[in-house]
Amino acid sequence: MGEFRPNLNAIDSESMRRKTANKRLPQLDPKYGDQTVAKFVNCIMDDGKKSIARTIVYDAMDIAEQKTQNNGYDLFKKAIANVAPVVEVRGKRVGGATYQIPLEVRAERRMALAFRWIKQYASSRSGKSMAEKLAYELIDASNNTGASVKKKEELHKMADANKAFSHFRF
Repeated sequence: MGEFRPNLNAIDSESMRRKTANKRLPQLDPKYGDQTVAKFVNCIMDDGKKSIARTIVYDAMDIAEQKTQNNGYDLFKKAIANVAPVVEVRGKRVGGATYQIPLEVRAERRMALAFRWIKQYASSRSGKSMAEKLAYELIDASNNTGASVKKKEELHKMADANKAFSHFRF
């Protein structure tokens, strides 16, 4: 008769692909019991020295608390919320021209960008210690001022200016 050939169209295409890696979450922060603070500590960390990064973040929150008379943890949360961008622009080539297309930012990336910008602008500040510089950047960000908030506003302006190309979405 003939040999048996399985119908490959009947097999689910997802089962043919490799498995995706499970998302690993960092351990909760020991002082505040919050995952956001733990991720921020990991962002601040250099060369695998987590204890130093924790000290910097905790000291920054304590300094910010003393300067503003507000809870350092609440100040941190407000700063992250003020710096996190809602839209960003991505380049896409269409017929030889590259257009900047405004796209919404996923929640995970939003937080990562906020962490990165706060760290970048805190380290570029003039000051004595990293904890002090980070504290002042967090205070400025919670008050909707400072370089990291300005970066977010520039990104939003660029996305607004390129709104005409939003029909080229991916």
